[in-house]
Order: sequence, then C-alpha cells, then structure tokens
Amino acid sequence: MEKFVKNRPYLFWSTLNYKKLSAEIVLENTLNYGDFSDVLLLFKILGLKQAALIFFKQLKNKRHNYPPAIVNYFELYFRQYAS
Repeated sequence: MEKFVKNRPYLFWSTLNYKKLSAEIVLENTLNYGDFSDVLLLFKILGLKQAALIFFKQLKNKRHNYPPAIVNYFELYFRQYAS
C-alpha cells in the first residue's frame, strides 16, 4: 500500500507522511481523484470485497467526501462485481 501511495503523489497532495495513511483515506482519494488504472490496482492490493466494505462503511456516515457521481458509480460497480 505504501508503494502505491508513494508512486501517486497527485492523489495525496495534503501529506508527505505516506506510512500513516489508512486504507480508508487511500480508497477515498483514489476513487475521487485517480484514474481507472489507479482504482483497479488499488482493488488488487486491497481486494475488491475489502474495498467495497470500506466504501459502504464510509457511506453510512452522514458526512463523507464522495461526490454524488462517484457514489452512484461505485455503488453500482461494487454491487455488480464484489458480491
């Protein structure tokens, strides 16, 4: 995970402390700002089911940082491919 983050500073511009980023932050930034190859690689690292669990857990919070289009797309994606 650390190598993934280190090689993609354009996704994590708010910090240089890559070792302390949680899987939740990495997933959120990758889904919001990454291209699809970044997303697919992260799914390989985390596992698709784990990524889906994190994503749906984040959506249960009243406040999350996903725009509506991202929420819609990845709800459909995870329901199709992570079930």
